[in-house]
Amino acid sequence: MPDQTDYFEANKKLWNQRTVVHKDSSFYDVESFKKGETSLNEIELSEVGDVQGKKILHLQCHFGMDSLSFSRLGATVTGVDFSEEAILEASKLNDELKLDATFICCNVYDLHPGNLSSSHTSPLEEKGEADIVFTSYGVIGWLPDLDKWAAIIAHYLKPGGFFYMAEFHPVIWIFDDEFKYIQYSYGNSGVIETDLQGTYAQRDAKINGKEYNWNHSISEVLNALIKHGLQIDFFNEYFYSPYNCFSNTVEDEHGNFHIKGLENKIPMVYSVKATKK
Repeated sequence: MPDQTDYFEANKKLWNQRTVVHKDSSFYDVESFKKGETSLNEIELSEVGDVQGKKILHLQCHFGMDSLSFSRLGATVTGVDFSEEAILEASKLNDELKLDATFICCNVYDLHPGNLSSSHTSPLEEKGEADIVFTSYGVIGWLPDLDKWAAIIAHYLKPGGFFYMAEFHPVIWIFDDEFKYIQYSYGNSGVIETDLQGTYAQRDAKINGKEYNWNHSISEVLNALIKHGLQIDFFNEYFYSPYNCFSNTVEDEHGNFHIKGLENKIPMVYSVKATKK
């Protein structure tokens, strides 16, 4: 029976493969990003607000486009991801665009100064220095324990600083891949093992293997944050996805995506802002 270390290693192997595909995909459109397009969506841009002069810790940053978008807006950003390929690509983008973001390769659960090697210098290596901790879209499902996750967030936030997350709604994850029937529990009932073929950014990519996920209910997310001293400022739900990353979707007039047959019937994204007391 695999343990969590085995799950993380299997997932990291697949994310290394994904990164190689994602960086050249039309889904991520890195060339437009290099020319000045932001990778951030209207949801997070409007809800996070002005980041000029702010210190941001970006958890599970993939290959850094959102981190670098915040850097362009005047923030000092540290991005963290467990994929070596993702951090390598993020660092390359940072250098090419002459930005000053910092990228650290480690598991979120290992994100404490004492656990980082001496080569991982960061403006956020001390407790309570981040103005904002940020994470978004398809992230917490790779983490089995949200109590540990919320503790990391609280550790790095300064008093009065806030955590912000935009994430796919747990209702999405209860369905099968084609959204024909309910297959999984709404809450965290243990690890979910699936056989991966391809990737959401390129369905026919030659990527395959077993991946391991955990579903997390809204109450689990909010209560983990509250337990670690964060006050919920708002919780919003959106009945669309800004990304065409699911099967069986239709696009609306605003360029957003809905599950065909379930348009405006189920929430697809939620956001949370929580301030450290």
